[in-house]
Amino acid sequence: MGFIWFLIIGGIIGWLAGMILGKDIPGGIIGNIIAGIIGAWIGGKLLGQWGWRVSDFYVFPALLGAIILVFIVSFIMKTMRRAT
Repeated sequence: MGFIWFLIIGGIIGWLAGMILGKDIPGGIIGNIIAGIIGAWIGGKLLGQWGWRVSDFYVFPALLGAIILVFIVSFIMKTMRRAT
């Protein structure tokens, strides 16, 4: 059951990051989950562990890490579209 919560919270965090930036994450719901999980890892490394904890995610660092990740991925995707 913990793994399912891990995926759900990761997806929500990825989705929120995309909504805050107004960018679509490639890959749909799977992309949201991946962005949320990787964003949580990035946020944990950069900002540490603080704030609310939900299913092994510290919400604020995870959200900020996901926002950073979505921004970088959208920048790379935009640059790749211009190059073709």
